[in-house]
Amino acid sequence: MRIITVLLSVALIATGAVAAFVYSGLYPVGADTPHYSATYWVLDFARERSIERAMKDIEVPDLENSEWLLAGGADYEDMCSGCHLRPGMGESDLSVGLYPSPPNLTIPRYIHRQNTPSGRTEKDAQRQFWIVKHGIKASGMPAWGPTHDDERIWAIVAFLQNLPDLNAEQYQILTARGEQNGMHH
Repeated sequence: MRIITVLLSVALIATGAVAAFVYSGLYPVGADTPHYSATYWVLDFARERSIERAMKDIEVPDLENSEWLLAGGADYEDMCSGCHLRPGMGESDLSVGLYPSPPNLTIPRYIHRQNTPSGRTEKDAQRQFWIVKHGIKASGMPAWGPTHDDERIWAIVAFLQNLPDLNAEQYQILTARGEQNGMHH
């Protein structure tokens, strides 16, 4: 019984200390100050586990659809490229100013933390769809689901699947918004 009392006391003291720290306002919340490494680890771990759990039942359609590629490319240019960049673009005002920094989606995934060489697995498509649809809290990544139907989001995913392989000229062709990509919304 004494061990339980000691553990409860330690938990209560730790909870009080965390609450006092949060209440003090000492934690830096500016986007130009990185999280403490422990904070970053907890947030990163929680984000990845949450996405992994939420995406597991998403059924991936056939993404080899040229209409989706064109529509998704135009949407990517309009909605995503300011943060996630274009081929040959190293940074933007938004990508530099956001914390955590948004991933540069023009480079192959093996450079990103996930270490998957292609970025074209079913799991990658599920993950991309979930993130585009639901966004990520406190990261600057909006939820596009409230304003975009699933087909339009899958079109963006179809484009994302090909983005790392595009050069600047190919990117420009695939992201031009015109009557040829009939998914105007």
